[in-house]
Amino acid sequence: MRHSIGTFTIIFLSAAFLSAADWSAFHGADGNNKSPDTGLQKKWAEDGPNLLWSVDFIGFGYSSVAIANNRIYITGNVQREGKDLTMLFCLDKDGKVIWENDNGPAHSDTRKYHGTRGTPTIDGNFVYDVSATGDVTCFDTTKMGEKNWSRNLMKEYNAPLPYWLLGNAVLADGDCIICPLGGPQHIAVALDKKTGKNVWVADPVADPAGTVAGYTTPYAFTFEGIRVVTVMSDSTVEGLDAKTGKNLFSIPLRNRLVTNCTMPIYHNGCLLLSTGYDFGAKMIKLTKNTNGTIKTEEAWFEPKFDNHHGDIILVGDHVYGSTFNGSWCSINFMTGEIGYTDRSFGKGSIHYADGLFYCLSENDKTVGLVKPDPKKFIELSRFELPNEAEGNSWAHPVVLDGRLYLRHAQYLYCYDVKTP
Repeated sequence: MRHSIGTFTIIFLSAAFLSAADWSAFHGADGNNKSPDTGLQKKWAEDGPNLLWSVDFIGFGYSSVAIANNRIYITGNVQREGKDLTMLFCLDKDGKVIWENDNGPAHSDTRKYHGTRGTPTIDGNFVYDVSATGDVTCFDTTKMGEKNWSRNLMKEYNAPLPYWLLGNAVLADGDCIICPLGGPQHIAVALDKKTGKNVWVADPVADPAGTVAGYTTPYAFTFEGIRVVTVMSDSTVEGLDAKTGKNLFSIPLRNRLVTNCTMPIYHNGCLLLSTGYDFGAKMIKLTKNTNGTIKTEEAWFEPKFDNHHGDIILVGDHVYGSTFNGSWCSINFMTGEIGYTDRSFGKGSIHYADGLFYCLSENDKTVGLVKPDPKKFIELSRFELPNEAEGNSWAHPVVLDGRLYLRHAQYLYCYDVKTP
């Protein structure tokens, strides 16, 4: 089902490049969740920055925005002609709909948090989306969101859905998009971006307990000349060769509710992993083996730094984020030493831009502006999103082109955070 709304003049830009002011994927193209913006406000008015616009027609969901070429992409669960659908919206910079198209049936079980999860991924003239139940679809932005191809990989490979259903986006890397599976046949599959055909399929997880996908978007980095993609199961972190899908390493990571949600951080030959439910964080040192695989060695473990799903960000020598029990925390990347814990804000998600953190509390719609400091939590400003909608605020903030994008339930807000 596709709806073209109004008459628009679309300028088709080159598929080969994204501008410097794009946010093309969940946590950005490189996965570090750091905006390229500068010249932003260092303090807000008491009632928050100026609200440029808000919309409430995008349907219920927890997914964030992706932005390219002055187009905003976001998903939500909506009803169309009596059907519950996962809908992808393309908006202009003023929040007006350019086009919308569905990505299959919506997950509507309120016991399992009905709503979209995965953020769209933009690559050239195509937008890729994965639904909570496994529909992976390529939309052509030059044809008003027409579907180029679509597959339900979970059904094709008989892969069981996680208890809370899929929570990941797809990763665009090279000529492929990489999709987690986590099933008994394969941990992940790489598809040709243009055709949707298989490029490679990775072996299943060796650990018999790790046969269900985690809730984490694949994360790519380059180590000793090897392009590595990490894909999480419910019990492990799998390192795959991005070109072939060959397994390079497998790291046990299992919390008491087997729900891995937080993307790793690669830095200086090491990989930092964190997961919630009182498990904690550990830093893994990587060493290249002679056969091309990678040896992993645990350098430290700290149970206090157990990020649930609000993300963690490396700034300088320290990593910052909230813990499962609601504290905000800093930890030294190389040593694992805790810098501080603070409960003044409440558990939530985090984003970085122009030297500051943008934090969104998951329970009370509070938005905070925070200065990174390894020794203490320094809050500069806060305000509350202006709606009474129920549900948690789990969509991660995004700052781009002087605008702060915040999503709660069926609402998307755009605030002006540029320095006047």
